Amino acid sequence: MISPVLLELALQFLVLSLLSIGGANAIIPEIHLRVVDVHHWLTDADFSQMFALAQAAPGPNVLIVSLIGWKVAGVAGALVAMLAMCGPTSALTYYVANVWERFRDAPLRIAIQRGLEPITVGLVLSSGYVLTRMTDHNEAAYAVTGATVLLSLGTRLHPLWMLAAGAGLGALGIV
Repeated sequence: MISPVLLELALQFLVLSLLSIGGANAIIPEIHLRVVDVHHWLTDADFSQMFALAQAAPGPNVLIVSLIGWKVAGVAGALVAMLAMCGPTSALTYYVANVWERFRDAPLRIAIQRGLEPITVGLVLSSGYVLTRMTDHNEAAYAVTGATVLLSLGTRLHPLWMLAAGAGLGALGIV
């Protein structure tokens, strides 16, 4: 018999996978809502640490799902969460991609694609907002986050320099 926790993990990530237009980072607020606020599987600090680890590790940004599953139900939880998140959407993507390519010049396809672009941008921006609220707890931290956003958008400065600057400010106790 399957554990109720594993079943709930599978159900939650199956539903979330169908909402993840733009990748796992686009649904970070919803993942946070479900695993921290609804099910209380993680704390805000746990979630922030797992997000940071998933972003720092090489590989796809969906790694946070396996980390959440592991924290909730061990190795079996990691496998169930990742399969529920990736399996259905991978199969759906395979079939839709064939149809999508066939109707490359269709007006409906062009309209759908144009409509999904701002939705994806909005979802990714909301992820940034939720992560900022979870991790920044003073004015200096908000200033560092804002400066990082502006530098990322306005310059070609490598992100590791910004990370190093943030680490330095943290080591000095400013952030």
